[in-house]
Amino acid sequence: MAFEGPIFRWTAREQEWYFVALPEELSADIREIPRPPRGFGSVRVEVRIGSSRWRTSIFPDASRGAYVLPLKRAVREAEGIGGEGTVSVRLEVLDG
Repeated sequence: MAFEGPIFRWTAREQEWYFVALPEELSADIREIPRPPRGFGSVRVEVRIGSSRWRTSIFPDASRGAYVLPLKRAVREAEGIGGEGTVSVRLEVLDG
């Protein structure tokens, strides 16, 4: 699955995290994949951005109506991703 999405920042407890939201249609497709339940409704995925590839989890965000993908600092630095803009993502669901 491939998509492009805008980067957004979430701040809590004086820390910042960066995410990209999956498109609503892709999120709906992922919800339909049978998989074992996981904490917070998370879904295990393998992600590729540029030449960086890693495994992580996506999480449902009720306010956006979509899953969100956390962008690790190491990946942001390796790929030259700042706190704003759009990022191209390739994603594979591992739980289904």
